[in-house]
Amino acid sequence: MADAEGLIYLGNLDDVAKKALEFLNKSEFIKKTLSWGIDFSLWPVHLMTSCCGAEFAAAASPRFDLERLGFLPFGGPRQTNLLVVEGTTTIKMARVVKRVYEQMPNPKWVIAMGACAMDGGIFFNSYNTIVAREYLPVDAYVPGCPPRPEALARAVLLIQEKIKREKDALLGVKNEH
Repeated sequence: MADAEGLIYLGNLDDVAKKALEFLNKSEFIKKTLSWGIDFSLWPVHLMTSCCGAEFAAAASPRFDLERLGFLPFGGPRQTNLLVVEGTTTIKMARVVKRVYEQMPNPKWVIAMGACAMDGGIFFNSYNTIVAREYLPVDAYVPGCPPRPEALARAVLLIQEKIKREKDALLGVKNEH
């Protein structure tokens, strides 16, 4: 049987496809390429809860260019895999942030950015604020008030290292580092 381009398929196509899939599953290059693609696809939801949002925007600007690390902010939670809690979160806003986190597809990661997100900052003893670790599983922390864009870049690198360790173990890739 010939297709429109004149290619001829011989044998049972199911057998050929199974053999090709077995070859690709055994290929270290394919596993490493897949792992690299996952590492450099951190797409944070753009959800500003406080003043650290200005530093988040600066980190995505041309001067610091976190896009070179695969960090590309998106508007909606259903296309993202990274949530950056940017500063102070009130108890009322925490419900919204939690809902956004639940709408994100798996796997997903969380960065707590700023002193307010880490331990309350200047609002540490306020009745209406809550720290990120109390309502989300935080993977990396960015200290400072305000935190520098370089610190956010370091947190992105830490998340990428964590993803690489987890994905390499999942895919069975030998870590050469």
